[in-house]
Amino acid sequence: MEPAQMPRIGDQAPDFEANTTIGPLKFSDYIKDNWTILFSHPADFTPVCTTELSGFAENKKWFAERGTKLIGLSIDSIHSHVAWVQNVRE
Repeated sequence: MEPAQMPRIGDQAPDFEANTTIGPLKFSDYIKDNWTILFSHPADFTPVCTTELSGFAENKKWFAERGTKLIGLSIDSIHSHVAWVQNVRE
């Protein structure tokens, strides 16, 4: 088996499955024919990451109107993500 190649700008993103705060997600099924922004952050509950998450959340409708879906990525657990999202909403 050959090692996976790092995608380059302009390449199609590789398909993957992941557990998310909205349930199981298969990347290709979720994005369909939409543009997609994958944004990553190093850790939940950090000030800069919270500001960035809030910015994307506040503009979700704007992105949707332009056929763009958002996916946030980090190494934290689903439980941490859920608690962080609840904390940001408060």
